[in-house]
Amino acid sequence: MNLLLAEVAQATQRLAAAGVPSPRFDAEELAAHIHHVKRSQLHTVKDADFDARYWEAVSRREAREPLQHITGRAFFRYLELEVGPGVFVPRPETETVVEWAIEAVREMDVAEPLVVDLCSGSGAIALALAQELPRSIVHAFELDEGALNYTRRNIAASPDSDRITLHAGDATLAFAGDSSWDGRFDLVISNPPYIPLTEWEYVAPEARDHDPQLSLFSGEDGLDTIRGIERVAARLLRPGGAVVIEHADTQGGQVPWIFNEEGGWTDTADHRDLNGRPRFTTARRARS
Repeated sequence: MNLLLAEVAQATQRLAAAGVPSPRFDAEELAAHIHHVKRSQLHTVKDADFDARYWEAVSRREAREPLQHITGRAFFRYLELEVGPGVFVPRPETETVVEWAIEAVREMDVAEPLVVDLCSGSGAIALALAQELPRSIVHAFELDEGALNYTRRNIAASPDSDRITLHAGDATLAFAGDSSWDGRFDLVISNPPYIPLTEWEYVAPEARDHDPQLSLFSGEDGLDTIRGIERVAARLLRPGGAVVIEHADTQGGQVPWIFNEEGGWTDTADHRDLNGRPRFTTARRARS
């Protein structure tokens, strides 16, 4: 075992003791980042090339600073995104939401699908849709100025940027006052804030202390933004168009009721993520 791997083993123990959920992975990822190699290449780093800044990075992660803030990058489906303080770090469970959306749009067999990502954050969802639906036209809404700095940079770095339009504004007011967009969209998708204000103390430190508050909390029951997005989706979707919205694993019995038949919705369903937890609700705009 070379010096770096021995240090990674020690770092793993420290991170585990600090309550980090994936201590081995994070210790290796930090080592790879500091030494500019892939995780699979850590054994190739010569002892003389060990960089003591590794322990500074480990200390930051030990204090529960998000791994992605330390490395400055997050991976989402086939994307590598720039992230950091001021923007919500995309989570793996959201990839399941995007996968459903992509399949739903493909089944529509529309030549140039028109989609909108509400509460875009880093741009992960919008960029994934543009990449995996090559003829799609994507609009993205983000309100927080700190997050917008990352959204803009990630979109600018994408080869699909010419098909993505970023709007600085409130997702619950998307295209308000411009009726030319009403009834045109094939898909509305969102990973909105959904944590109840009363749950603040139970949120993981990585999110509670580092993600923007605007991206986390939404009213006493956590559903304020989702209710607003339901109204936006009802206005923007064409008949047969779909909405998919992520929610907390404790809200699987609540969110589907927001997309009810009285509101013009059909085929409303809740779905589980790869861990078997309720994760997102889908519905379609009823056909007249």
